Amino acid sequence: MQFSTKTTAPEKTRTGCAIIPVLGGKPAASGTAIDAASGGALAAAIARGDLAAKAGSTLLIGLSGVIERVLLVSLGDSGPITEKAFTDAARSALRSLQTTGARDAVSWLGEAEVIDRGAGWKARTQALLARDLAYRFDTMKSKPDPAPRGPGSLAIGCGRTDVSAINTALKLATALSDGTDLARDLGNLPGNVCTPAYLADTARKLGKQFGLKVEVLERKQMESLKMGSLLAVAQGSDLPPKFIVIRYEGGAAKAAPIVLVGKGITFDTGGISLKPAPEMDEMKFDMCGAASVLGTMRAIAGIGPRVNLIGVIPACENMPSGRATRPGDVVTSMSGQTIEILNTDAEGRLILCDALTYVERFKPAAVIDIATLTGACVVALGNHHSGLFTRSDTLASELAGCGREAGDTCWRMPIDDEYQEGLKSNFADMGNVGGRAGGAITAACFLSRFTKSYEWAHLDIAGTAWKSGAQKGASGRPVGLLTQFVLARAAS
Repeated sequence: MQFSTKTTAPEKTRTGCAIIPVLGGKPAASGTAIDAASGGALAAAIARGDLAAKAGSTLLIGLSGVIERVLLVSLGDSGPITEKAFTDAARSALRSLQTTGARDAVSWLGEAEVIDRGAGWKARTQALLARDLAYRFDTMKSKPDPAPRGPGSLAIGCGRTDVSAINTALKLATALSDGTDLARDLGNLPGNVCTPAYLADTARKLGKQFGLKVEVLERKQMESLKMGSLLAVAQGSDLPPKFIVIRYEGGAAKAAPIVLVGKGITFDTGGISLKPAPEMDEMKFDMCGAASVLGTMRAIAGIGPRVNLIGVIPACENMPSGRATRPGDVVTSMSGQTIEILNTDAEGRLILCDALTYVERFKPAAVIDIATLTGACVVALGNHHSGLFTRSDTLASELAGCGREAGDTCWRMPIDDEYQEGLKSNFADMGNVGGRAGGAITAACFLSRFTKSYEWAHLDIAGTAWKSGAQKGASGRPVGLLTQFVLARAAS
């Protein structure tokens, strides 16, 4: 979908559909102007009660002038409009718009006054919602689903003073949506297609498209680096592991980079500690951390901020075989610390710990790892917030604020030293699990042992990276949060 701005008078703007906000039974200024030009059709429909007062209710009215249709959208009875109320109303309007048959549309929803939000935020919100509703994943079907009837372009109606802010917001929304769609596509692909090699090829394609530097380490190079923990997970699979490094260099040559580390388990059977069969198909989503890193790299490359950003992806499968790691095995990580593998299904932390050691060489400004790490985080936070773990109050505040700004929220969890006790092992420096109690916390504590030389945060996205049930599919989270964080650091 293409986005643009329109500054012409609403009643003179030629379009297939004009979206008009209605608050307390009264249309916004754009609606009043269109109503006067159409002989009072809008006011008459509202007076008849055709538009429900409930926020998000819509009413489509056909006209015969330069405007073919008007879509009225209720924002409620009265009072201040919250971010949620505006977002819900915009989503409802854009969903209804898809059924109209209009080839283009102009939205005047920005006329609604939203608490503490300006024209740019309102435009960005609409563009992101439009792209989200337009997303389809049918590439694996022999006969793709019928294309939606919705318009191919959406213009944001505004005054001339808001054009610059809105255009900037639309550019950001387009790049962010492109990155989110990439992350969703990768997550939705099956494990027999989206392999470690496929992730590496995707990184290479991004490199060619945007001029990014890409390096892919093979098994022998990982062996030379003594990545014993990562290789222990990979050894059960017939597919070779890949260690992907992708760089966006938009900042000063000597400026410390932000580093994103994404868990890339392209399919997780649990290994010898085999998972139960129900819903195991969803373990193709266990590489959504890696997908979010690639999606963020794409978004940032499309926006072009002055910042240095490095994405690091340890990628492999976790499979049971005669070569697979056994419970009770002890491996040596790249850091030299030894790990007793008590549960082979706690494999994400095993590949991440070597990646977190590897990134020390970049002398990073901050490192964030992103992983579908624990079911315990889903139990704790459900599917609304990603789990945030960090020793840094400053970094926690930054990430939480960026999550709120992006509508891709995270919630800080404890990572106190007391929880480290659960990782004790009689036979190695640590075990890879700490029992059921506080499982998401002990997983983060495990990772923290490999991050002492830099500022670090861990995002557990097990509850937010995909949806189950009838709407099963990757969400693309937390591309929005990560992109907002990188942009905020670039602007600071």
